[in-house]
Amino acid sequence: MPNQVVKDFSLQGTGGPFKLSALKSKYLVVYFYPKDNTPGCTTEGMQFGQLYKDFQKTGCELVGVSRDSVKSHTNFKTRQAFPFELLSDEDEAVCTQFAVIKMKNMYGKQVRGIVRSTFVLDDKRAILREWRGLKVPGHAQEVLDFVKTL
Repeated sequence: MPNQVVKDFSLQGTGGPFKLSALKSKYLVVYFYPKDNTPGCTTEGMQFGQLYKDFQKTGCELVGVSRDSVKSHTNFKTRQAFPFELLSDEDEAVCTQFAVIKMKNMYGKQVRGIVRSTFVLDDKRAILREWRGLKVPGHAQEVLDFVKTL
């Protein structure tokens, strides 16, 4: 998908309505995660949160996306003090656009869910880099290191 331009989208988030085309940042990191208040997703969010000011210094905004409700996101963001917005994609439209919904094995059962994935978009909202099926430790730093090369 690199160099592919992302179609404009609107989602409800913890800061109200979010519209991709209304965003004025030079770069955007969109990270998709499976579920609010789970260990891996909490760790991932905390790592992005710790580096958020460094992302902003590069002209980069950051948002997290999952299928959880805005209410769930608001509780998660408040509990973890995330400095960035969480967007609710309950109808999976944006997840489908980024092709992050897959069948996964959980405790021996097949379930449909989000595969942890991160995308860096430029100011034209073309995908510069993507990570799919990633491991959380060190990932936020790896994304920041990439953004710093732009």
